[in-house]
Amino acid sequence: MRAAKSALFTIIFTTAVSAWSSAQTAPQKVWTADDLFRRNIGTREDQDTPFTPHKIFANLYYVGTRSLASFLITTPQGHILINSDFERNVPAVRQSIEALGFKYTDIKILLGSHAHADHMEGDALVKQLTGAQVMAMAEDVPALEAMKPGGKPHPIDRVLHDGDKVELGGMTLVAHLTPGHTKGCTTWTFNLTEGNRTLSVLIIGSVGVNPGMKLVNNKDYPQIVQDFQRSFAFLRSQHPDIPLGSHPGMYNMNEKFPKIARGGPGPYVDPQGYVAELDIVEGVFKSQLAQQQQQ
Repeated sequence: MRAAKSALFTIIFTTAVSAWSSAQTAPQKVWTADDLFRRNIGTREDQDTPFTPHKIFANLYYVGTRSLASFLITTPQGHILINSDFERNVPAVRQSIEALGFKYTDIKILLGSHAHADHMEGDALVKQLTGAQVMAMAEDVPALEAMKPGGKPHPIDRVLHDGDKVELGGMTLVAHLTPGHTKGCTTWTFNLTEGNRTLSVLIIGSVGVNPGMKLVNNKDYPQIVQDFQRSFAFLRSQHPDIPLGSHPGMYNMNEKFPKIARGGPGPYVDPQGYVAELDIVEGVFKSQLAQQQQQ
């Protein structure tokens, strides 16, 4: 009997060790530029379908779609919206804001992640509907001025520079120039307090290398490599409690949101996930750079 129990224990122990060893040695996924692009952008349906609007922490809310992030920061003096998304997304974002019980017309400031249509094409319409002040990083102004959906000029009420502060109703957001993805790509940092708990938030503009992006001998953007490297260095120096991004895939929103419904303990507090995302995206950048340098 003892021999049988001993043999059973040996089998279970060996199986457990083998499983642990396999997990430790299992090859990690090697991401490509195409993989990241598909993860972030999703399908047309992902871009257009509102994700359940919800509170992230304190006075910060998610009001975007399944693949295009929009964030609402509420204050007693009005609200800040980060990312209008495509112009066609404006009604959906408005619906999400109102579903949370806030007035869309209380938006006083409109910010953005970077000068791509999926994040800032709707700026003119949002301003038309709310009168919000549109603010953008100086280096992205030329690209934004060329973004004219339906022929509407792109409004820019305040030109921002690296380190500038945006203040409203007791909230202070800092604009950090993190170029590469675009020349004026902007990462936002701020603190949120609820009760006796204060957490730091960082919303990555993007450090992704899109398919076809030219890193070597780019006549239109000769310092693109140096800018990406600078941006990665800055982001590595930050240690946010709540890391977010211009696309939900950048911070695994689909995995974190259900934990809110189950009463999970702060699923958006994820310093390790922040580092893991930087590892993935910087790995793609280095891979793309090496490939282009060999061509």
